[in-house]
Amino acid sequence: MFQLGKTIVSEDIIEKDFVCNLSACKGACCIDGDAGAPLEKSESQILKDIYPKVKPFLRQVGIDAIEAQGTFITTEDGELETPLIDGADCAYVTFDDRGTALCGIEQAHNAGVIDWKKPVSCHLYPIRIQEYSEFSAVNYDRWSICDDACTLGKELQVPIYKFVKEGLIRKFGEDWYMELEKVAEKNFK
Repeated sequence: MFQLGKTIVSEDIIEKDFVCNLSACKGACCIDGDAGAPLEKSESQILKDIYPKVKPFLRQVGIDAIEAQGTFITTEDGELETPLIDGADCAYVTFDDRGTALCGIEQAHNAGVIDWKKPVSCHLYPIRIQEYSEFSAVNYDRWSICDDACTLGKELQVPIYKFVKEGLIRKFGEDWYMELEKVAEKNFK
């Protein structure tokens, strides 16, 4: 671990390789697990605001889940997340004709209907951020469903921090990312 501004960063995000391999995993991170995508407080309002524009991109089962649970849920621990369909799929997930899970929010963004891409936690994956009072912990979330992404990342020699560059800049800013690159180049070659 190393400190970068008000963040404590796991060396794994520099040392480990990762490139999503949707042809192999079919977007399993959107449909497996027992929790929705983590949301920042500001994102809960964004989801409320954009839902009418995103709704046409969603499956009926997702719409039903959102209309029953809300555009986001609050867990017992007070955390905010996207709602799930029957405790599995993210309510915002859709599927292409090959059965690959896609994000309905991102599809609306790509179509130019909204200007918000998706929750930052999804944009950052496989990085997860844990917020503490004095700092943010930036960690690599290892999940067996992403083994093919690790293999592809290694083949292509793309470290995690480069794969999620856009998400890291969105979360922490361009200056922070440039400092991260300096640390990576200096200490982890």
